[in-house]
Amino acid sequence: MSHTDAVADSFEGPTSKATFLGHPVGLFVLFFAEMWERFSYYGMRGLLKLYMVNYLFVTVRQGLQGGLFDESGNPEGVLGWPFIRNLLGTSSVADVQACVVPKVTALMGADPTLLVDAATKIAEQTCIASNHASVLYGWYTSLVYATPFFGGIIADRWLGQRKSVVVGGLLMALGHFVMASESSFFLALVLLILGNGAFKPNVSTQVGALYAPEDPRRDGAFTIFYMGINLGAFICNLVCGTLAAVYGWHYGFAAAGVGMVLGLLVYLWGQSYLSPEKPRPTPAQKQHDGGGLTGDEWKAVGALAVLCLLNVVFWAVYEQQGNTMQTWADEQTVWPVIAGFQIPSTWYQSFNPLIIVLFAPLLDMFWQWQAKRGTAPSSVSKMAIGSLILGLSFIVMIIGAQIVGGGKGSLFWPLACTFLVTIGELYLSPIGLSLVTKVSPAKIISMVMGLWLGSSALGNLLSGYIGIYYTVWEKWQFFLFLTVLGVGNALAMWAFNAPLRKIIGHHDVKPEAA
Repeated sequence: MSHTDAVADSFEGPTSKATFLGHPVGLFVLFFAEMWERFSYYGMRGLLKLYMVNYLFVTVRQGLQGGLFDESGNPEGVLGWPFIRNLLGTSSVADVQACVVPKVTALMGADPTLLVDAATKIAEQTCIASNHASVLYGWYTSLVYATPFFGGIIADRWLGQRKSVVVGGLLMALGHFVMASESSFFLALVLLILGNGAFKPNVSTQVGALYAPEDPRRDGAFTIFYMGINLGAFICNLVCGTLAAVYGWHYGFAAAGVGMVLGLLVYLWGQSYLSPEKPRPTPAQKQHDGGGLTGDEWKAVGALAVLCLLNVVFWAVYEQQGNTMQTWADEQTVWPVIAGFQIPSTWYQSFNPLIIVLFAPLLDMFWQWQAKRGTAPSSVSKMAIGSLILGLSFIVMIIGAQIVGGGKGSLFWPLACTFLVTIGELYLSPIGLSLVTKVSPAKIISMVMGLWLGSSALGNLLSGYIGIYYTVWEKWQFFLFLTVLGVGNALAMWAFNAPLRKIIGHHDVKPEAA
């Protein structure tokens, strides 16, 4: 009996048989729970780098974000900062100077009354803080995606998925509220990292538990779920970013905490619509079952591990959205003023999820059209296409950087690039989530989901170190490097496509066979 057949025989489905739009109501419970959780995560993430560069780690600059909170930053008052700063190391004199010179020119061009010495002091602090912030951003987002691996193990072996989600939600809500204290910045990050580790893998796997392995609604369910994630990511920056710009940083972070509380309440309310948790096996049962995986199951896990490694480069390039692309949006983009209100640069972070919400259904229709014609690509092929589009998207920024130079330019450049980045994401991320839940052995599904999310962890970490070169190289050179990484990764995925499909077998079906 195949692994899929065994899972199908034991499939119970949701406790309640109620449906909405042809799907179990439990899907929409998880949709809204994850929507609010992502509201909290992306709301905080959209502010994170600007908070560090414009306030927390400098004493001379206050950017647009932070609004009425005009006090000077005090880096030495942040608990653990001297220790963390020593771990990060110091930027070389050459790297700082490469960043300072064009920034001084830009500052004096924006404010002709600014003296050279004052502009130089601002530029030096900002450049050093930007490098530190880029690496910290990479480590934070990396650990956010690394801890789900361990959260999956804890859920599989001890707590169960439901308790893990509740514990994770409480830790994340606490982390957002602790962020209100500058001195507790790193404590807040630790709480958010641990909370996400418990929450993230155990919500995603509960989506898969609502459907039998070969249910044709399954891929569509993950697309709907993915839209929920991005609806939260779209709303959050309009709320958190605006509150930070108008009233101060802490209001933006507090709004993220409120979003997490709402997500937890939705999840607790909708328990009866979810699939029942399978009891965790006793030691005697584990011994009877052999306690391990079959040969085919190990091959399936190995195939997913290869895909995870290939995903690392994708996420390293993709995550520049919240890092260097956010810096471009803040420093080199002209944002409009509407009815006297200056649009804050963090609204840039809402463009990606908006495109996902609008275009995910259209792409799904396109894939169905391909399936009817017998031309639908396999899951791995879709992921390779996604990486190719991601790499080519930065050609827009190469052109934009040469036109804009050291000044400020049109919204077109970051938005056009992000549009293409998002199409690439849609070809890779939800497809990968669906594939993981189909291929993973049932007894370790949360752990394997954590492994899948772990590829994002390494990618995010790499993105932070790549981001340092944004202040060192010419901007067009930096974006050319991102293009090479994305295209090269796509070619690697295509090279591994045939052997991976042999291992994955019928799990990597084309849509017409589902």
